[in-house]
Amino acid sequence: MARAASFSLERSAAGDRNPWLVAVIVSMATFMEVLDTSIANVSLRHIAGNLAATIDESTWVLTSYLVSNAIILPISGWLSTVVGRKRFYLSCVALFGVSSLCCGLAPSLGWLIFFRILQGLGGGGLAPSEQSILADTFPPAQRGQAFALYGVAVVVAPTLGPTLGGWITDNYSWRWIFLINVPVCLTSLFLASSVLVDPPAVQRDRERMLRGGVRVDYLGFLLVAVGLGALQIVLDKGQEDDWFASPFILAMTIVCVCSLAFLVIWELGQDDPIVDLPLMKNKNFSAALVVMFVTGFILIGTTQVIPRFLQEMMGYSATQAGMALTAGGIATLLMMPLVGNVVRHVPPKYLIAFGLTIEAIGCYHLRGFNTDITFEHAAWARVLQAVGLPFLFVPISAVAYAGLPPGKNNNASALVNTMRNLGGSFGISVAVVLLGNRTQFHHSRLSESVTPYASAWQGQSWDALGSVNALVTRQAAMLSYVDLFWFLTIVAAAAVPVAFILRSTKGEAAAAH
Repeated sequence: MARAASFSLERSAAGDRNPWLVAVIVSMATFMEVLDTSIANVSLRHIAGNLAATIDESTWVLTSYLVSNAIILPISGWLSTVVGRKRFYLSCVALFGVSSLCCGLAPSLGWLIFFRILQGLGGGGLAPSEQSILADTFPPAQRGQAFALYGVAVVVAPTLGPTLGGWITDNYSWRWIFLINVPVCLTSLFLASSVLVDPPAVQRDRERMLRGGVRVDYLGFLLVAVGLGALQIVLDKGQEDDWFASPFILAMTIVCVCSLAFLVIWELGQDDPIVDLPLMKNKNFSAALVVMFVTGFILIGTTQVIPRFLQEMMGYSATQAGMALTAGGIATLLMMPLVGNVVRHVPPKYLIAFGLTIEAIGCYHLRGFNTDITFEHAAWARVLQAVGLPFLFVPISAVAYAGLPPGKNNNASALVNTMRNLGGSFGISVAVVLLGNRTQFHHSRLSESVTPYASAWQGQSWDALGSVNALVTRQAAMLSYVDLFWFLTIVAAAAVPVAFILRSTKGEAAAAH
């Protein structure tokens, strides 16, 4: 107990205040930022119409945010140490709030995209700073519960985004999906500036780095910005531009591969890398990154796919489709505290393996969707999947920092959040590609016998054949969703063995007792 107390006092961002107050405050900003990754998706048509742009042009509202978010995430740990964790965190909240206000007032699509870039830069720095604050503020015995509280924001917010965005757009204006961030940012700024502190150990980390002058890894920063920026563009725009048939996508892919390959070589040889890749030599940490990638892949991928299925195949409105996901958000909310307590007594690898198994079962259940399902069927399917998410996020977040030097928590949190976001980007991209390709495949197979020359269709009018073709297209799309859910089932099941690579540390063993 004495060790836990000294740990908390030495690096705690709470100072002499209740650490749970800190957890609530940082979770508030996280909820706002994660919500913004999905809230604009259902409003693109309204944005395009209001700003005299095409639908294709309006998708840059999403891409610009994701690109800037991807660039800042991996370097946020370094920036937090150099600038000072509290100062960096408050700067990110302020930038996110000001850019949200500007997005809501943007007079044209060009300005909206510019402000979304700034918003992504501010939002990208929040999660790594917050997770580092929690890892330093809570001893191992309490980290599971702290990350459970924080995980409510990270896991529930994406499921509420489409619902809230659709409701605001349908009843008010798309501008309010950005303007609602402003009062939350102001409240967060006031509370965080009043409560958070930079403890002595964190200040010493900064002084040690600044001693002899700041050595900025300019080449590392450039490689991160170019490599991850290009990767995000490829993932977000690839299907739309027909992948490598597009010279632009091909060029971005080459730039991405070359930049990221050279980044790995360069950073491993630096004494003070801007992206702390040497941390990945820790097998425990690397395994946690892999599972976090899979979690992002499944969570964000299905969060995009299920509303699309309900809207395209079932004719739901954006608000109705979002409501089906909300049931899952409530299930996650109820399970988080339970998992936060269980993680103190059960080794994380078993909880993670259980969570991945639940995700595999949930995705397998989704493959039972058809064009006649009810709203309750869709909602309960999401609930089954959502129940497994806390068994992933909470223990992964707790175990990722176990065994790492305390001064490395900033850098570790940056990599953890980068992997979650990359997993989500890959999940969305793979889902879109599979749906497109499998729809074409099934349409080709189903329509083989639907021709005016087949005996079954001779004498039928072209109008009748057109109706049959529409039915074939609908069934082909339905079968493509089934194939996608099968694929996600395999991904979740294949990741289960990775969980057993994780080993219990002395800190976890002490926490469990």
